[in-house]
Amino acid sequence: MKVVLGIGCDRNASSEGMCQAIRHALGAVGLSPEDVEAVATIDRKADEPALVEVCRRFGWPLSCYPAERLKEVEVPNPSPTVMKYVGTPSVGEAAAILRAGGDQRALLLEKYKYRDAAGKHVTVSICRVPQARSGGVP
Repeated sequence: MKVVLGIGCDRNASSEGMCQAIRHALGAVGLSPEDVEAVATIDRKADEPALVEVCRRFGWPLSCYPAERLKEVEVPNPSPTVMKYVGTPSVGEAAAILRAGGDQRALLLEKYKYRDAAGKHVTVSICRVPQARSGGVP
């Protein structure tokens, strides 16, 4: 089974903290980094150092979406705080759903919350990629 990781994070979160969040999230659903097809997030995080480093380290492609597109995705855990700061009620869940094909029912892990040693937040959502289109980008 291949999955997409949807990641949201505070600016300047650490790459080690992000790796820990990802490992914990994957472990919670019995998966490993080898099961990850791609990472998805909001376009304003395309240059986030920790996110770029983690994707480089694992060889995962990064898909980024504008807030306007993420806002259209129905999610189980919308956040008024996230809406206030980035213009969409969800980053990780919405990005994972969108990158994996748009079906909320494919979410394996809705929203895993992690706080790194410096107090920076990372959220990880995991969405199953339909077998018929594994490897493709919407």
